[in-house]
Amino acid sequence: MLTMALLVAAPLSILIFATFLGVRADVMSAMHNPFFDMKFAVTLSLAIPAIIVSLHLSRPEALMRGWGWLLLLPVGLLAVAIGGEAMMAPAMPMTMRMMGKNSRVCLLAIPAMSLPLLAGALFGLRHGAPSHPALAGALAGLVSAGLAATLYASHCTDDSPLFVASWYTLATALVAAIGALVGSRVLRY
Repeated sequence: MLTMALLVAAPLSILIFATFLGVRADVMSAMHNPFFDMKFAVTLSLAIPAIIVSLHLSRPEALMRGWGWLLLLPVGLLAVAIGGEAMMAPAMPMTMRMMGKNSRVCLLAIPAMSLPLLAGALFGLRHGAPSHPALAGALAGLVSAGLAATLYASHCTDDSPLFVASWYTLATALVAAIGALVGSRVLRY
């Protein structure tokens, strides 16, 4: 049900992306930048493990123990990417790389594209019986934010891992908080 609900919700998120953002103009040259590719690796390494953990926690007897490490994959990838960027000659100061040019767009776009996916994820998880509804809701938020951030990454011209660590993470945390709040109510059984 979770997969089907996400597939039903995805076209609305894609429509929001296509209507208001679109793919960045220099996408062909950006593909030669390893930090551009890193954004997709980070966002997908959040979304996919969050789906796996969400499915696991949708059973009433399920515990988070032994599964939480999967959610650390994007943290590890970001740490490696930030370390790699630190070893390169900086094209701009660290604060400029962290702030970027699109922080406001990022903070609005990822949550906006996440909302249809979050509704779908919560609907899908409702067919399970999670014993920790707020945690399951937060994971639904991580799923939806990871998928929405993957879309957004193709628009965002800020490729610095510092930008991703700051603004993508903040937007994701917002969606996870919304998911926890709504999930605590709608995922109770």
